[in-house]
Formats: sequence, C-alpha cells, structure tokens
Amino acid sequence: MESTSKSKGKDKNGKVYLVGAGPGDLGLVTLHAKECIESADVIVYDHLANPEILGWARDETEIIYAGKEPGEQSLSQHEINSLLIDKAREGKEVVRLKGGDPFVFGRGAEEAAAIVDAGIEFEVVPGITSAIAGPAYAGIPVTHRAENSHVIFFTGHEDPSKTESAIDYAALAKLGGTQVMLMGVERLGSITREMLNHGVREDLPVALVRWATTGRQETLTGTVGDIAERAIAGGFEAPAVAVFGNVVALRENLNWYENRSLSGKRIVVTRTRKQASALSNKLRALGAQVVELPTIRIEPPTDLREFAELVQDAHIYDWIVFTSANGVEAFFEIFFKLYDDAREIGGARIAAIGPATAQRVKDFHFHVDLQPEEFVAEAIVKEFRKQGGIENLRILLVRAEKARDVLPKELSALGAILDEGLAYRTAPETRDTTGARRQLANEGADLITFTSSSTVENFLELGLPWPKGMQVASIGPITSKTARDHGLKIDIEARRHDIDGLVETIRDFFSKKGANE
Repeated sequence: MESTSKSKGKDKNGKVYLVGAGPGDLGLVTLHAKECIESADVIVYDHLANPEILGWARDETEIIYAGKEPGEQSLSQHEINSLLIDKAREGKEVVRLKGGDPFVFGRGAEEAAAIVDAGIEFEVVPGITSAIAGPAYAGIPVTHRAENSHVIFFTGHEDPSKTESAIDYAALAKLGGTQVMLMGVERLGSITREMLNHGVREDLPVALVRWATTGRQETLTGTVGDIAERAIAGGFEAPAVAVFGNVVALRENLNWYENRSLSGKRIVVTRTRKQASALSNKLRALGAQVVELPTIRIEPPTDLREFAELVQDAHIYDWIVFTSANGVEAFFEIFFKLYDDAREIGGARIAAIGPATAQRVKDFHFHVDLQPEEFVAEAIVKEFRKQGGIENLRILLVRAEKARDVLPKELSALGAILDEGLAYRTAPETRDTTGARRQLANEGADLITFTSSSTVENFLELGLPWPKGMQVASIGPITSKTARDHGLKIDIEARRHDIDGLVETIRDFFSKKGANE
C-alpha cells in the first residue's frame, strides 16, 4: 500500500483501512497491518491496540487516540465514524487500528457501514483475535480430538440498549464443547449463575486469561462454580478472555508462555526507536513486558560536508576504525552515494569495536581485519600494539560527535596520523508516540536498560519520576560509570558488552533472584 495523500486531488477521497492490531504481542500483527501503519497518513487507535505498534508509523503521521477504555473519556462511536470519514474526505489514507480482529465482537462492522454510506473506499485487514490467541498463550488448545468437536465464541458485553440478553444459556449448556467468552469478566458472577441455572455442571474447568499474549499476561483457573469468587478475591480485572471446557485441564502440561525466565518482568528499553527492536525482541522472547522509551535519536553530524570529504578520501588511509554500528551506517551511506564500486575504498583495512559494529561492516560486504575481544575503545589500542604499532600510519576514526576522546589521544600517542570523522550525533528524543512515559509513570518497571552513556544522560534529562524498585542494567563499564556519576546504582552489568551479552546477564540475574526468593 502506498500513501497517496500527496498525489490525490482535494476533490478525491482517500481510503479507510479497518486494521486488526492482534491480541497484544507485536509478533502476532500481520504483515499487511504493518504495511498499512507504515504508510498511513492518519491512525485512529483504541485502548486495546498495543501502542508499541505506533512506532512503525512515519514521523508525520497524525495519531489520534479514540479511547474505549472503561471509565475513561473517549470518543463516541458516532464521533469515531465521523472522524474516519472526514479524514478520508481530505484525501488521506486512514488506518482504524482495533485490538484483535475488527469484526470479532468489536464495532468494526458499524464503522464499515458508516464508511460505505459516506461513499468512502475501505478495506478490512483481519487480525488474530484474543479468543484463540489468549487460550493458546495460556497453554489451552481450544480444540482437542479427545475433548471436543466444536468451539463457541460469545461476548459477555452486550449492547446496553437491549432489554434482554441475546445469549441462549440453555443452548450453550446443551452444546458444551469449548466456549470462549470475550469482554465479560466484570459480569462473570451473573454469567456463571445463568450457566449453572441452565444445567452447566459446577465442576466444569474455567480459565481467565488477562492481558493475553503480552508480558503482563496472568491466568486464573477454577470451575464454573467458583471462578467468579476467585476473580474477585484475586482482583482479576478486564481485559480478560474466559475459556470454559475440559481443554482447560491441558494447561497443566502445555503452559509454555508464562514459564519463561523473564515472565512478569517489566523492562524499559532506552535505545533509539530504530535500534530498540533488537533488544526488545530478545527480551520479549524471554517473556518480559517491554516498554520502549527511546531517549536518543541519531542525527547527521553538525558538519556533514566535512565528514563526506573524509569518506571520499577513504582510499588514502591505512586503517578505518569504526566504534559503533551507527558510524558504519553513516559512513557507507555516503560512500555509496559517492562511488558505485566498493573497490574505491582502496587498500584501507577495517577495525571494528564490538560484534554489532563488525556485523554492520559485514552487511556491506566488507571484511573486518581487526576486532578486539573486549568491546571497548581502549582494546583497539592494545591490538594495534600487539601488531607492532601504527607509527606513521594514516587512520580514519569514524565516531560520534562528543564521544570520549580517549581513543583519538591514545592513537595519536602511538604515532598515528589521525583524522576524526564525526559521522553522527545523538540528540534527545522528544517524541513519545506510544505513551511510554505515561505508562512508566503509571505502572512502574522492574528494570531499565542503558546501552550507552547518552541513553543515561538523556533519560535523566526527561525528569521522569523514578519508579519504586526499578533496577538498572548497563551494557558495559563506560555506560556504568556515567550512570554512577549521575547517582545511579548499577544492579546488572553485561559480562559481554553487547546486546546479546546484556540479555544473557539480565536473564541470569532474574533466574538467580527467583531461585533465592
């Protein structure tokens, strides 16, 4: 899908996409949904759509929160319908982002009807519904050859204007099988009473799955006779999916999601928006709920022309030293604008600090000649010494503006003829598209991760209240020193100073902590 707002005339309408945001896990969003979000001019989203999805939107996309959270101020359905139509009539591509699937117990069909009546083109992008994803992530298959031959989906939240329930409890009791209820946990007591009154057996297994497929997922099990009482006692609130049926008992052996090493842990990731996913995905795979709160963004250097001139002369150097993956990207972006042949780099050899930096060089099909075992700048100096020194060799050091000047000083002290290529600069991230700052303030966190000194400094610059009990994880000693200089206590420092090393150390930390509790 291409955004066509610029190419459409003012007299031509845009298009509305009714997009299913899935049940919460970002990995369960469809590729088509992601394409729509990346191209949208306007996104109108609900409470149950994972706000991290909005990180895929373009910077200029207009993002509108429609609410739909119980008890909060939100747009009425009529206002939402009018908003979608008005934005489309401006010639814009509009994404209506709805939790789960747009047509499963949501009001997507009502919105589609209003759009059709207005003469606006629309498309439905189905999403994975929590009715199947919630049970699956709780270790409950909704079908099993030995247990049932059918599945029934019903809603516990009906139109308030109805004079009587449309749910045929007698039919439900007669049909049996697996029955999945959406949006009814607040009425669970009256619903289970009706079930019992119509012949459902009291000891039928029931499971409630709250915040299904996210790092906040909780599951409560019981029977039709006691689940409502258990939910009240445990403070079990919406949003939750209820599963009724013998398949619930299979959870005892099939509960895969909630048993992972970081399940139930809320972890803040402060990397740039572009880089956050690498760390976030690894933490999510271990069960963590990740709050992406980028504190920095990467921008071109103050003097881009000067850096471009150094890149143009890359062939005159004996060594090019890269200190970060960002530097590699900035260098080769300019290099391949200037040259269409990689051989123009001449005889320059390449040194890289850290595996992520080295991998980024390899992504551009260049060989890394020197990669020290330690992932800190000083290690490069040690390696050059081992190789017999670098006196009178020409070295281009590609790095960030305002980075530590230890490395250039030490390289110069070894007699190198050094040029510093300031490839990029870090700037404070001022945007909070996903509402991560509000989420951190309201819900707190177990851990915050820092992957560079600038992430530490810029997070503290935000002036956010420090959540009670939030611990600190650092990628390495330089970042740790910056954090300590600002009065922070380091609870976790990666043994290997890269993303994989940080994740491994975090996992081990919580595993040991859990074993000691």
